[in-house]
Amino acid sequence: MDFSSWQGAMSTIVGLAVFTLLGVGVRMLMMQTIQQRRERMNRQINERLKTLIAAYRTLGGSFTGQLTVDPTHLRDLRQGADTAGPLDGPVSSERSRRIRDAVEAALADILLLGTEEHCRLAGQAAADLAAGRPIHTADLVISLRSFIRAALDLGPVPGDVIVPLQGPTRGQGAGARGRGEAERAGNKGADGHRQGGGGMGMEIAPGMARNEGDRVV
Repeated sequence: MDFSSWQGAMSTIVGLAVFTLLGVGVRMLMMQTIQQRRERMNRQINERLKTLIAAYRTLGGSFTGQLTVDPTHLRDLRQGADTAGPLDGPVSSERSRRIRDAVEAALADILLLGTEEHCRLAGQAAADLAAGRPIHTADLVISLRSFIRAALDLGPVPGDVIVPLQGPTRGQGAGARGRGEAERAGNKGADGHRQGGGGMGMEIAPGMARNEGDRVV
């Protein structure tokens, strides 16, 4: 720094300005890099939480009924279709197959994005399904619930709250939906037929009255 002459003062000022600009540029570049990394990490955490929350809802969306997962496959359903009942058997088997497919997809997501404990429980459940053994998802659901609440800065479930065992979400089978739609369509057709019959009666009655009048005259 030289302020003994105006040339020295100008060179000093220019040097300080260049140094300041370089420092500000480096600082802005570092801040942008850190911000981008933080945003990328936040997106990854959010996607991970969304996936695990969806898996939690799939594996633990039911508190009543059958809380186990039936490992029966479609080929087994076809073999047992002849011995099943006319209504309840196929619908129940189709619903069990849909539940099993949803549980398998949820287990795959947990094996991809879960913690070490989640992967161990999900791997055991997947191995049991592959071996054809029914599984319970309550332990995995409890582990997922604890992790999700901790990740969202929520406290644990109070000790005085009794949470029953949870099982996979039960969805309405395609057979039941198909029967409901067929029944609604049949009802609409019957109503239309009755309305059409009433209209025809209204049209035919006057003609019959005229014919009878002609015969009387």
